[in-house]
Amino acid sequence: MDYEEIAQDRRSIRGYKTDPIPREILEEIIHIAKHAPSSMNTQPWHFHVLTGEPLERIRKGNTEKMMAGSSVDREIKLNHGYEGPHHERQIEIAVQLFEAMGIARDDKERRLDWVMRGFRQFDAPVSIVITVDKALADDTIAHFDCGAATYGLVLAAWSKGIGSVINGQGIMQSSVVRENANIPDDQVIMTCVAMGYPDESFVANDVKSRRSPNDKVASFIGFD
Repeated sequence: MDYEEIAQDRRSIRGYKTDPIPREILEEIIHIAKHAPSSMNTQPWHFHVLTGEPLERIRKGNTEKMMAGSSVDREIKLNHGYEGPHHERQIEIAVQLFEAMGIARDDKERRLDWVMRGFRQFDAPVSIVITVDKALADDTIAHFDCGAATYGLVLAAWSKGIGSVINGQGIMQSSVVRENANIPDDQVIMTCVAMGYPDESFVANDVKSRRSPNDKVASFIGFD
């Protein structure tokens, strides 16, 4: 697969087989992802790869706290609600997913189940928690660099037949993640990537978010 094919074919996967991912394949994925560019070669990222019992404890703790009404416990600043075109795109993908799953607007039970799936990192067999050195916690450029490495993770995984979804819901309770993933005190939890072999029978996996046309997001200056 060439880059164009991978980038355009990739989609977020929210339903997984239970098959484990061999460690050697995960090592290869990280080896590829860490070649992402970073400001002055600072390479501020760390990858904490979880499976098995530690991941199950994170799922359980994250879900129980969120369902009990605990405040969100994230270690980076979060937006307080999208507006304008960003909100419109957020609604659009939600509608696409719910239509694919057959979840009606007034079906509170199935909508809640969907939210809980997010808290469980969609029951993926692997979660990769991405952290940044605490010394760079307030450095927006380091955040940008971690984003590049995270995108590298999902593309590298896709090239090997492994699906993923970047999933902030899965680390809403970062203290639970920190404890069970043994995150060092000198690192800040940024996000996580749920990862596994796609379940072809899970219809939401066929949903591909739409992209705005170039004339909405790009400008060209100085061209004839």
